[in-house]
Parts: sequence; C-alpha cells; structure tokens
Amino acid sequence: MNCSTCSKRSDKPEEACGVFGVYSYDIENLGKTTYYGLFALQHRGQESSGIVVSDGNEFKHHKGMGLVNVVFNEDILKGLTGKVSLGHVRYSTTGGSVIANAQPFILDTKFGPLALAHNGNLINTNELKRDLEEKGFKFIGTSDTEVIAALLATAKEDDLEEAILSALSKIQGAFSLIIMTKDRLFGIKDPNGIRPLCVGKLENSYVFASETCALDIVGATFVREISNGEIVIFDQNGMQSKTYSRGKKCALCVFEFIYFARPDSIIMGRSVYEARVNMGKYLAKEHPSPYVDFISGIPDSGIPAAIGFATESRVPFGDSLIKNRYIGRTFIQPSQDIREMGVKVKLNPLKEAIRNRKLVIIDDSIVRGTTSRQIVKIIKDSGAREIHFRISSPPITHSCFYGIDTSTRAELIAANLSIEGIRKYLDVDSLGYLSVEALARSINLPRNSLCMACLCGEYPVEIPEKLENLKLFFK
Repeated sequence: MNCSTCSKRSDKPEEACGVFGVYSYDIENLGKTTYYGLFALQHRGQESSGIVVSDGNEFKHHKGMGLVNVVFNEDILKGLTGKVSLGHVRYSTTGGSVIANAQPFILDTKFGPLALAHNGNLINTNELKRDLEEKGFKFIGTSDTEVIAALLATAKEDDLEEAILSALSKIQGAFSLIIMTKDRLFGIKDPNGIRPLCVGKLENSYVFASETCALDIVGATFVREISNGEIVIFDQNGMQSKTYSRGKKCALCVFEFIYFARPDSIIMGRSVYEARVNMGKYLAKEHPSPYVDFISGIPDSGIPAAIGFATESRVPFGDSLIKNRYIGRTFIQPSQDIREMGVKVKLNPLKEAIRNRKLVIIDDSIVRGTTSRQIVKIIKDSGAREIHFRISSPPITHSCFYGIDTSTRAELIAANLSIEGIRKYLDVDSLGYLSVEALARSINLPRNSLCMACLCGEYPVEIPEKLENLKLFFK
C-alpha cells in the first residue's frame, strides 16, 4: 500500500467483503434473492459486486464495479434464474480495486465450471501464486481468491471434494469461502473461524450468508453458524457437514462486534447492537465523563456505544453530527485546495446543538487519526466549549493480516504515540480508550475465543516474517 492509496482510504479498519449463496430445490429467480442478500451486506464491501446463477446445466453471471444497486437492475436480475446462486460484495485488501478482481471468480475445470467467493485474506498468497505460475497457470487478476480458484483448477485429484480438501491444506489465513458448481454449494470456514459465515433456511432453499442480517432480508430462518474448520454442502440430498480441521484456537475477529457487522446481526449467539451498547457502558465506567451537556456518537457505528455511555453516565444523549446517508465509503476525491471536504461530505455538524456546549464524543476506533482530528476541528469550529473523546475499543497498535486493511504500523497512531500524544494530536480536552478486558466482557465471550491481534499483537495464525516486515516498513 502506498501513501496515495492510504489518503483515499477511510480512516477506519476496512472489511474485505461479504458472501451470500442460495441452493434451491426449484428453478427460481435466485438473482433477485441474492441481490437482496448482498444489499444487506453492502456495508462489508462497496467496491464491486457480482452474482452467478446455475440452472443445473450452465452458469449465468453479472458483475461490475460499484454498489449493488448500481451494478444490477431489474432487467439483469430477470435473466439470473436457476437453482444455485452465489453473490459477493468486495472491499480490496489483497489485490486492487479493478474489475479483474471482482468476484465471484468463475473458471472452467475438469470438475466442470466453478465459481468462488471469499471473505478474508490469505497470508501465503505470494508463495502459492509463484508455485502455480511455475506450473503454467495464468492469473487474470491479483486477488488471493483467484489463488484458491487456481488450486482447484490445477488439482491432481479426480474428485472435487478431495480437491477442495487438498486446497484447504495449502492455504493459510482467514477465509469464509463459498464454492459453487452447477448443482452444489460448499460453505467453508477457516480452522480458526476468523471471519463469520452462517446457514439459513427458506421453505425450499438453504442459504449461506456472512451475517444474519442478510438472512432476515430474504425471509430465511437462522439455522446455525458454520463451525471452525467445517465444510457444509448443499445439494439434492439436503445439507451435509464435514470437518476438515480440528483443535485450532477459536479466533473470531473482534472488530466484527466493534465496527464491521451490522448492529442487527447476531454472531456467535451475541447481539452486535447489545455488545456495542455494553462497550459504551464499560467505557463510561473506565473513563467517566466530566460535567458535560450531552453525550454524542459519530454516526453510524459510534451511536450504540454513545447510547450505552449516556445511560451509564446518566447524561443526556444527543446528536452533534448528521451523516449523509447517500454516500458510500468511496467517492470522488476533492482537490487539495478544498481541505477537509472528504469528511464534510459525509458528516455535517448541528451547530445550534454544539455551540457553547461541553460534550463527550464517542467513536468506535481510531486508525491513523486523520479523520478524527478533522471531526474534532469541525465540532470546535461549530462553537463547542469542550470536547472529551472516548473510543469504544482499545488502541489499534498492530497491523492485521487476515482481511482487514488497518494500514502499516508506521501509520497506526497508537503504535507511535502515547495516549497523551494522541490527545494532543486530536486537540481534545480528554481522551479515553476501552480496555481489552472490558471489550471481552462487553461482548460476553471469552477473550481467548476472539482475535485481538490488531490490539495486542497476538496472531492466531503465524505470520510469515517477510510479510510482517513488509507491513512494518513499507507504506
């Protein structure tokens, strides 16, 4: 990642993507069902989207750059009828934001046509890609998902399930993966369960989805989450389950609860919304509010924690910033002479509510600090007397290698400045972060079942030294 790229990124941890698949026992307009599932997962990826459908004989597909409602229209969806479907929304972490990397990937193999969609990040992509190129495989893009596809396309095994097991034995990192054939759908979670994937049931269909909110929108009933190291198969015989890996440490990404997942989703039996409210309550206990006029959250993900903070503090909750609901995480970048336009396009202050007030502002995380600093300036320029900044997660001090774009350690403000140094940089009256212990209590899951590598540097899957050095020293 270079500096120019970083300047165009949101100053937040960024999710890799969302996946959604349907297996039906009748020919249906699955394109439209998959469209709505992807629409519910749009927060997980806004760079590209795609849908593949099979009627049992051939694939029909469409994909493109942009939001789901930009890439698809009624006429396109009418043509996507079939019994099996697979959809994907993407944010790039490995591989650039170009159409060649848009998913699902489709390729012809000795097993017939296959489609793949992947949420996560492999840490041994370069080594696998080099070996595959030496064997003659020609890559069309730069995504690690294409590497998984290539492993299947070049498999020595004559049985697809055996080829999948062989590929899984080679890849390392985080992956929730869906593989589609003309008449089957495979849902796979990595041995540590870093990225989420669940199963739902419609009257005559089974559904895979990254989050339960996507089940809700299509009217599916939640069945269960896929277990770590499990393969779930949908075919004419119903739902089958196979375990390909046992005994690995459970390490669900904690940022699913902090920021990534929609608040109306349920993950590992825990309400994301309730977890965020609890984070605010614990934050108020650890870093109590001085006398202020009201508590406010930065929309959208900071709002539940702000409600929890206000409830625990017995201080009114109020709005200080209004979010433009019609903008994605990417938009046309302003020219250099229009400073701070990037933040102002997304957030506008309620000046009458802010003027001459003392307030606590809650946000879910700080990565580089640039956006937080701009937000503070906007609030100060609106006449705030005091700003007390509270963060409903611990400081991000390490890079993530499992499908989250958290920048290099050289760019992470908490890896380079003390809390007091960050407070001065943001130009706020006080600053407080939630502790790691309180974060785990907020979610109500054992700390050792969560991946907190970006917060404490303890990686559940060992990181190759070369990769770690690259993330540390290069921007």
